[in-house]
Amino acid sequence: MTLAVRRTAFPSRVTVVVLLALAAGLVFAHRLYRTAEISLSGAVLSVISSYGVAVVPERQTVYFGLGSDTPLGLRMTPECTSAFLVLPLIVVGAVMIALRPRIQSRVLVALAFAGSAVVIVNQFRVLTLVGLVRWLGVDTGYYWGHTLLGSMVSVFGGAAALVAFVWLATRK
Repeated sequence: MTLAVRRTAFPSRVTVVVLLALAAGLVFAHRLYRTAEISLSGAVLSVISSYGVAVVPERQTVYFGLGSDTPLGLRMTPECTSAFLVLPLIVVGAVMIALRPRIQSRVLVALAFAGSAVVIVNQFRVLTLVGLVRWLGVDTGYYWGHTLLGSMVSVFGGAAALVAFVWLATRK
């Protein structure tokens, strides 16, 4: 009895290696990723806010409400970044391509869609937090925006992105 092991095609092997390198990069360069993510938050807040917004990239911090009675700074910590929600998608995508090279293009499209969705959801989470701080004040708004609603936005958004990833990657 012999077990036939299907070899991964060369382009698929390269894709798997690139995805795994990207995953490792997210782990080892998470500070750079958080800097980019908080800079994006600052850009979005600058567009929608009537008060001043400042980003301090080296601290992964965005300050908003500058010039108002309630300025506040938000720091993008490792726990709050979307990197660790994107990471499992990349690893699962690499495994899927390694096991079934013929679905490579579907997995990559699904990965791009779900990864983008996770980043957008995390930006929405930051905007929710900012909106609640402006509406309810710093203490109450931060509590509701960070602890309760922010967590719910991340969980439901991450779950929706995962479902979309699996559906897009495995549909025929």
